[in-house]
Amino acid sequence: MSAEPTLAITCGEPAGIGPELLAMLALRPHDASRPARLVFVGDRALLVARSRRIGLAPRYVDYDRNSPAPHGSIAVWNHPVATMPEPGHPQSTNARSVLAQLGDACDACAAHEFAALVTAPVQKSAIADAGIAFSGHTEFFAARTATSRVVMMLAGGTSEAPLRVALATTHLALKDVPASITRAGLAEVLDIVARELRAKFGIAAPRIAVCGLNPHAGEGGHLGREEIDVIAPAVADARARGHDVTGPIPADTVFVPRIAARFDAIVAMYHDQGLPVLKAASFGGGVNVTLGLPFIRTSVDHGTALDLARDPATAREADPGSLFAAVDLAIDLARVAGRAT
Repeated sequence: MSAEPTLAITCGEPAGIGPELLAMLALRPHDASRPARLVFVGDRALLVARSRRIGLAPRYVDYDRNSPAPHGSIAVWNHPVATMPEPGHPQSTNARSVLAQLGDACDACAAHEFAALVTAPVQKSAIADAGIAFSGHTEFFAARTATSRVVMMLAGGTSEAPLRVALATTHLALKDVPASITRAGLAEVLDIVARELRAKFGIAAPRIAVCGLNPHAGEGGHLGREEIDVIAPAVADARARGHDVTGPIPADTVFVPRIAARFDAIVAMYHDQGLPVLKAASFGGGVNVTLGLPFIRTSVDHGTALDLARDPATAREADPGSLFAAVDLAIDLARVAGRAT
């Protein structure tokens, strides 16, 4: 691994806030402690236009696999949109361009052309309106790389008190969650979380907490038996395989800061059990990490912000903090992975 890893960064939904955030990233002051080469993946003309719209002028050049971009410029792997969009108004005609960005960047990362992939948000409804099934980046990359299971984790908190929340299930209706949590599936999630905390985060002996599904972790079966029949046995299985796993713990207890501080990651049973806590503590600075892929992938913790993108004044004031944090974490993880190889 090079001391200066190369990262691919997709611009996401063309009508969303992604192009403006990438412009802000392109002009962020150089951080000597995190040297890296950045390659934006998107429509170069769109990136230029949206940068100018908010009064910024990054120097974009065409991406050349054999030569790094000149100092002070950002390489763009050009993926033209079908229709130049009006900011804040997604068009389904651009869905295939968005997916081409993701697919090409994924393939290049899997082939080790890039050290990591950072993704700006996409508009799922625009992709669905094009008649394409798409439930999210996480599932898309898993299918593209033929990875049987991946785990969505958000990282936030502070350097002194980091908070990492992994999900046993992702984008499911709440009514479908209980049936989707199985002993074997949860055991696989715990294996992936433990392995990736070691390999990508450099935590030698990760400590993992597991939430219960029901209030009060089922209260001895009176509020549900999932903890007794599924979650506790999966935790026992993980401990038998040598992992330091504790649970099931009531979700309204494990996220108390002094308790959460005892663990390197907390596994929540469903999306809105764990992520509201993480986002309340870290919104604007949280990072989405996909565990289990054959490459490093991070992302912002927010959506396309169409309302901000519509008006140049509000687009100019958009907070790039989560994108900056996603890039910084990708660089850090690439360094750890490089030392481990």
